[in-house]
Amino acid sequence: MNIDDASFVRPSPIGRLDPRVRFLLAIAATVSIALFRDPLACALALCLGAILALAARLPPGTILRRLALVNVFVLFVWCVTPFTTPGDIAFQWHGIAVTRQGLYLATLIALKTNAIFLVFCALICSMLPSTAVQVLERFHCPEKLVLLFLCCVRYIHVLADEWENLWVAARLRGFEPGTNRHTYRTIASLLGLLLVRSYDRAGRVWEAMRLRGFNGRFGGMATFDAGVADIAFGIALACALAALWLVNAGAPWGPADPPLSWGRELFPGWNRG
Repeated sequence: MNIDDASFVRPSPIGRLDPRVRFLLAIAATVSIALFRDPLACALALCLGAILALAARLPPGTILRRLALVNVFVLFVWCVTPFTTPGDIAFQWHGIAVTRQGLYLATLIALKTNAIFLVFCALICSMLPSTAVQVLERFHCPEKLVLLFLCCVRYIHVLADEWENLWVAARLRGFEPGTNRHTYRTIASLLGLLLVRSYDRAGRVWEAMRLRGFNGRFGGMATFDAGVADIAFGIALACALAALWLVNAGAPWGPADPPLSWGRELFPGWNRG
């Protein structure tokens, strides 16, 4: 989820909104979605994220590729959670039991992950890194944290190019990766070289910045001014989140039920194995 992807920054209704409003709404939406316990509310939140992505005019191909990468981690959750979560057995196969509670939790995690990803991309990744840094400074975030964020965004691709050069050089010298000690030692050596080169480059960059009068803060020319459109968008998204909270509160199992009672309503037709 790179915030510095130029393809994400394009003219759109969301792109014209005040970055401060977008930042606050992204935090509110992310926290709300993370706290939902109803699959229907999470599914509706995923639809809300898709609507925001369309309103931000994010490139469909890039979004789908990154969603695929995100869901690789979700796949690992599906491979583990249904088998390790205690609860009512949905079915068994050669002694391997799958519980309704595990399926329920895996479903929640998958829906929440994709919904939060789309909301974050639509509201945050569609702004320039320099704009995001200025928003963080307006919210009085620690200066060192803001500087670390901007340097990571700026130089992560430099480190990636450096690693690519090291890898190509190793392959040109006959290195063939495999599952053996030579491969592990070679990769460890390449990582060590990357660390040393990164340290040297960081020193040169810091000296160049100091020679140009850098005092620890990046000045910006952007001015923020929240208007009627920002207020209207904030109210609309707040109403949407409130409606999702009502759906979540109306779940048949209730927010106070213990975790082991989850899942019976989500998979009611499955018999105990």
